[in-house]
Amino acid sequence: MLKVIPVEEAIGMPLAHDITEIVPGKHKGPAFRRGHIVRKEDISKLLDVGKRHLYVMELEKDELHEEDAARRLAKAAAGPNLKLTDPVEGRVNLVAEISGLLKIDADLLYRFNSLGDLMMATLPSNRYVRQGDVVAGTRTIPVVVKEALIEQAEALCKDHPIVKVLPTPSRKIHLIVTGSEVYSGRIKDGFEPVVRKKVAEMGSDLADKQLATDDPDQISKLIKNAQGAGAEIILVSGGMSVDPDDKTPEGIRRSGAKVESHGFPILPGSMFVMAYLNETPVLGLSGCVLHDPFTAFDILLPRLLAGEKITRADIMAMGHGGLQKKHDH
Repeated sequence: MLKVIPVEEAIGMPLAHDITEIVPGKHKGPAFRRGHIVRKEDISKLLDVGKRHLYVMELEKDELHEEDAARRLAKAAAGPNLKLTDPVEGRVNLVAEISGLLKIDADLLYRFNSLGDLMMATLPSNRYVRQGDVVAGTRTIPVVVKEALIEQAEALCKDHPIVKVLPTPSRKIHLIVTGSEVYSGRIKDGFEPVVRKKVAEMGSDLADKQLATDDPDQISKLIKNAQGAGAEIILVSGGMSVDPDDKTPEGIRRSGAKVESHGFPILPGSMFVMAYLNETPVLGLSGCVLHDPFTAFDILLPRLLAGEKITRADIMAMGHGGLQKKHDH
């Protein structure tokens, strides 16, 4: 139970929650922390931040303070590779302990938030996150909640966490750059530096690069060679459109790879091809990778690194959120 008392009568009593101070454009944070024993010299500052009355606490045995509740909510919702911050103003954050692929169970999150008097907000699922990124935050709405509510949330998450980060181990990636104009040296290949940088940023290595003409049989042979050489992910770039001179999708098909989709509901990246040669992913990259900072490649790469199989159904679901602007990373 919370008791409300005038500031002047609170001397010697512990505060029931953090008291926030906001200095516009400069600072927002706790002026006083929960548990702070109010002193005579604090009174004027408390009045300055608009506190004429204070909450002091007398908890019933079936009640929890917001900080203890938030800790329990965060612990319940957090899966592997996450650490929890200490509560600040009643909120506990979930922080990525590794760089990797963020997975959010959106249905479970909806049910969690529907319990009432508590909340959790997360980054979107399937985002590549870096070690140290805040990926979710949780708190209760009131300062005091019934323990039964928190137990409901814990029961909801008992078998499945809401938030987890999957590792994206270093994979052996082979790049095949198609196009007679590149093969002949007429123009310089621009794909390799871009692909190498993106792959390296996610902790993998571009193990090999080959050039091919626009001959589907040559493209097919290089794809099979890459698989034979132990490539875990095969990237084929250039010549992806429906232009008659663009033979890359045909080359991917001739390798024996099963095409999940030629075409993605992602802009930029609509001409991508996702295929599998046995279990090895073969991803066809269109020219947008050269000039757009964030494309379907950035969305698919972390999922492939995490070892996820990208099915046609997964691809068709990518339209929601598929219009890309550069992410903050």
